[in-house]
Order: sequence, then structure tokens, then C-alpha cells
Amino acid sequence: MIAALFVRQDSIYKSMTGIDCYDIERDARKYSATGAVIAHPPCRAWGQLSHMAKPREDEKDLAIFAVKKIREVGGILEHPAKSKLWTEANLPRPGERDEFGGFSIIVNQHWWGHRAEKKTILYIVGIEPSELPEIPFVMGEAPCVISGAGRRKNGTRYQRRPEVSKREREATPEQFAIWLYEVAKKCQKQKN
Repeated sequence: MIAALFVRQDSIYKSMTGIDCYDIERDARKYSATGAVIAHPPCRAWGQLSHMAKPREDEKDLAIFAVKKIREVGGILEHPAKSKLWTEANLPRPGERDEFGGFSIIVNQHWWGHRAEKKTILYIVGIEPSELPEIPFVMGEAPCVISGAGRRKNGTRYQRRPEVSKREREATPEQFAIWLYEVAKKCQKQKN
């Protein structure tokens, strides 16, 4: 059994076979099994706009817990591509490895069906990069954005694409959840 930690209460993982889900009610910090995990710790305290966020008092610690758990049992952690967690927890940047055999890659959730680009960094422990399932690289622009001000960096205006809802911004696309599950299964085999 693979555990999915820090999932939304309406998470796609809850409809998938072979996944033990820990949402806010179940509290992922109580996960004590030795199976590999998929971790989606809250990111608002770690993101680009963390200075504007109002996380719970203990929320920032959840990501540190997730890193420790993945290093202990294997698995995969998902966070925004520009997460400050990588510096704080001394996680390897893409192309690097850490002493736990962990590595990081940056993907775009649009490749798995998210309506917005949603660049994401993944920390993986328990397999080699060459063992990752196929990544469905998709060219072109996503039809929506996570958020946007309607201006380019040089200040000129452009036709703004629609923003996704808060729920869609936080949710994991089904095909991405399946891919993460396949990665975690491989990590579990390697750790056992």
C-alpha cells in the first residue's frame, strides 16, 4: 500500500485503488508505516508569495516532516517549482543527488492534463532517474493560468488567459496522480 500524505479532502487519490490517504482530518504526521509515500505538503508557507500567506502555526513544519519521511521510507514529494523548501531542507537541485540517493526534477502538470501550466518540482528517493515512468512532454501553452496580472515582464499588456479556481489550482490531475503512484510503487520495491 502506498500512502498519499497531505491530500485534499476531495482528493483524486481517494478514488484510486492501492492508496492510503491522509488528509487534514487523518493527520499525515501519524503515518508510521514503512511503505513509500506520495507527499503533497502545504506550500503556501514555502512559495513565492509566502510573505502574503497566512499558514497555520505548524503548517511550515509539515513539509519538513514529508522530506524526512521520504528519506526514511522512499517516495516522492511534490511542491511548486520555486518552493523555498529546497534551500531550507538542503534538497538536491535538478541534476544533483543527495546522500539519501534522492534527486529532483521539474515538470509541468499541464503535461498530465492540468488546465494551467503549474510548474512543479519533485523530490524522489528510492529509484534512479532512469527508472522514472515515461513523462508526457507537451508542447504549447496551457489554456489557463494559475494567476496572472495581464502584463509581460517588459510592461506591455497581453490577452490574459482565464485563471483556474482555487480548488483546481490545489488539485492533482488524475493522470499526474497515477504517474506519481507509479513512481512511489517503484520506490517501494527498491527500499524493501
